[in-house]
Amino acid sequence: MSAVTTWGLVVETTVGTGERKHTGATVVAHVEGSREEALAELERRARAYVPAHPFNHDRRRLLRDNDGFLLVVDGAWRSFLTRFTVAELLEDSAAPCEPEPVVEESAPAPEPAEEGPPPPPRPTPEQLAQRDEDGVPVVPAWLGRPDLS
Repeated sequence: MSAVTTWGLVVETTVGTGERKHTGATVVAHVEGSREEALAELERRARAYVPAHPFNHDRRRLLRDNDGFLLVVDGAWRSFLTRFTVAELLEDSAAPCEPEPVVEESAPAPEPAEEGPPPPPRPTPEQLAQRDEDGVPVVPAWLGRPDLS
């Protein structure tokens, strides 16, 4: 039986201003499955992405590359680039450890755990892309993450 491939969806964009301007990269999601499935999810996210700069743009172009997409947004004085890349996850030092299966012949059934309220639903990429007039996300990216409950 072959293992399922995990793909990282990476967004690289310019952050900061002036002398402190630099490129920042973020793994925005992981997709298990085929490379084509990961690229389809990456394209969906690239189409919905709203960059912080420029606030008002003259032109927006989304280009396909071998491993992802390039978003070029032309502002009044300069263009801004955001790169969307799909890459196979080979190692993750912060990945949760999978426990070894334990087989006990006469193990008692575990007590049902008390359940709290269900976590809030995950925001959609469109909701995450919404920004207020200052460029601050309207919906926090951590909302509804199951690993934070």
